[in-house]
Amino acid sequence: MGILSNQFANVVEWEEFDDNLIFWKWTNKEIKKGSRLIIRPGQDAIFLYQGKVEGVFKDEGDYDIESKIIPFLSTLKGFKFGFNSGLRAEVLFINTKEFTIKWGTKGPIMLQAPGLPGGMPVRANGTANVKVSDYMTLIDKVAGVKQSYSIEDVKLRIITVLDQLLMKWISKEGKDMFNLQASSFDISKGIQEDLDMEISKDGISVTGFSINNFNYPEEIQKKITQAAAQSMVGDVNKYTQMTMVDAMADGKMNSGNSTMGSMAEMMMGASVASQMMNGMGMGMGQPQQQMQQGYPQGQPMQQQAAPQQAAPAAGAGPKFCPECGTPANGAKFCQNCGTKLM
Repeated sequence: MGILSNQFANVVEWEEFDDNLIFWKWTNKEIKKGSRLIIRPGQDAIFLYQGKVEGVFKDEGDYDIESKIIPFLSTLKGFKFGFNSGLRAEVLFINTKEFTIKWGTKGPIMLQAPGLPGGMPVRANGTANVKVSDYMTLIDKVAGVKQSYSIEDVKLRIITVLDQLLMKWISKEGKDMFNLQASSFDISKGIQEDLDMEISKDGISVTGFSINNFNYPEEIQKKITQAAAQSMVGDVNKYTQMTMVDAMADGKMNSGNSTMGSMAEMMMGASVASQMMNGMGMGMGQPQQQMQQGYPQGQPMQQQAAPQQAAPAAGAGPKFCPECGTPANGAKFCQNCGTKLM
């Protein structure tokens, strides 16, 4: 009898385990005397009898069903295996890990934006984290009619409602349409709350939600990048100068047309010189005025000699007699020696 008994023995376990499955149902088999239940790490096992939950087992291990499982079942505590009788039940294996879903909008979301009557098309992508939180709801809504349930099924549920939630939370509180990334944390938090409320109807919770990027049309993105660069420079003239300097450094101005490149460099040099003079409080015409007022033409300012002492005015006599050195005191003849002074 022992030999025949062992012929009916089987193992209740998650066969061909797939880490992308949220649950898998062991069914349509009869549990015989001597059968064992194997619960692996990251799994929970739920015994179902005639659609009713009999017991939930969360500790990993290898259990003899007759002695370790049956005594803990709700309505089958007194079940006795006979020689030809077995227990026809179902065992639902739950994957207890937290799943990460990569999502992206199915199409562009048309958002209202100033100056764009038709709206601005925006795409987004990111991640969502989910896990099973309510076994009873999961069984009632999903496992009762499905043999298995994958993370792709959950992803489909999320994407179905995600576009509407993005529109809701982006538009809320007047978010800046051209700088959505700065508001991504608040938008993500609001979406997670609404999404969790929706997905929890299937016994699954949304434990995390994040937006990695907002993607604008190429033309809009170029304008945003240009505006950001200009804002960092702080001045249109300086932005133009930097652009020209970058072009000269890359050799793009001289490429194919040396004359145009040289002219551009000359214009750049004149522009920089003008900015330097303006910074020193001098206009473009001021150096010429200074040259006309105090410096000989054609002679560099740094090479000019120091001003000499002015010569005596015409008709004025010396202050001292050239012969004896007596003070002249404005006289025409020296009072000491009689020498003519004027």
